[in-house]
Amino acid sequence: MGHFNSLPQDAVIWGEGSLQSSLKQFADFGIVRPIIFSITFLEKMQKVHILPHLKDCVGIVNNLPAHAPDTGIRNALAECKRLGAGSIIAHGGGSVLDAAKAVSHMHFEETGRYLAVGALPTTLSGSEYAHYFGITETDGAQLFKRSYAVRGTTAKIVALDPVLLHDTPRQLLLSSALKGIDHAIEGMRKTAVSHPHAIMAADGVDRFFSVLERWPAHLDTVQALDKGLVSADDLTQLQIAAWHCYFSPASVIYGLSHRIGHILGGTFELPHSLTSCITLAPVVRACQAIYEGRLGIFVDEGDQENAADILADRIENLVLSLGLPNTIGSFGLDKSKLGEVSELLKANYPNEVDDLGDDAEDKLDLLLNNLW
Repeated sequence: MGHFNSLPQDAVIWGEGSLQSSLKQFADFGIVRPIIFSITFLEKMQKVHILPHLKDCVGIVNNLPAHAPDTGIRNALAECKRLGAGSIIAHGGGSVLDAAKAVSHMHFEETGRYLAVGALPTTLSGSEYAHYFGITETDGAQLFKRSYAVRGTTAKIVALDPVLLHDTPRQLLLSSALKGIDHAIEGMRKTAVSHPHAIMAADGVDRFFSVLERWPAHLDTVQALDKGLVSADDLTQLQIAAWHCYFSPASVIYGLSHRIGHILGGTFELPHSLTSCITLAPVVRACQAIYEGRLGIFVDEGDQENAADILADRIENLVLSLGLPNTIGSFGLDKSKLGEVSELLKANYPNEVDDLGDDAEDKLDLLLNNLW
């Protein structure tokens, strides 16, 4: 029996030059008296492309830390209450979206009312389509990023305009696309090939590869645009790819690549988007049996038998061609910490560890050593 769980997202608007008209529609979807959540390097974009087209914006929180620590979430909630915000516009990447959803959730716990979220994503992971978010707990002996799934925090409206990607640093933009591909692939962990996720994810991954495999080396986005090596349509295709890869977040269950990323990011503070560059291809190989052939949707028809290896090779080659890091050790994490990573995974995500098959715990330790 097929089953699809919808989320309460009202609209996605996309296309070059659409941002101004999109922002004028935000109030129709409950984005009233908004406070902007963002980060400091996006201030110029806010002044030029966002604030002139917003009505009744009550303020801006531009100091949201990565990985959404609970201290930052509480401070942002306090600012929302101080300014009398009626909604949140999340302008940024996954950590900003996580913060917006977390604050909306905490506001509901205190008042019985969610703060409606509107999303202006500047990266390609797709967090704006999901009801998932993480909060990094800071009060224990060890940092830990706890995951939540709260339908009421789903962004009511998402605006996609290629201009939103212009100022995103190269490494962050491109690595977030790998996170998007991770959503598509691990979403097949327990999903039939006839499911809407499979259909949309296959299209999303194809769109990502078709643009990223010809992406110019070393250049930031604006430089690539100026030289004619990347077009506005290419950026739009990346935005649509992220959407299609994360089209059905309430209907799928993600796997070990995501969970390793949560530990490396939340506890050991590696950049969250970069973790999929390190984990995705090796996990696809190591856990291919759990997919029972379903990864064939991501490769050519004649390659079904070796789909996992072909897909993993293509991901690895993409990471290398984009100049993205592919080892844990490249971030300076001491190899002795891998034991802690392993224990946190075993304690908190045993089902995902079991995807490794027989002797899963030993295989996990070997996998982590190979990732380092």
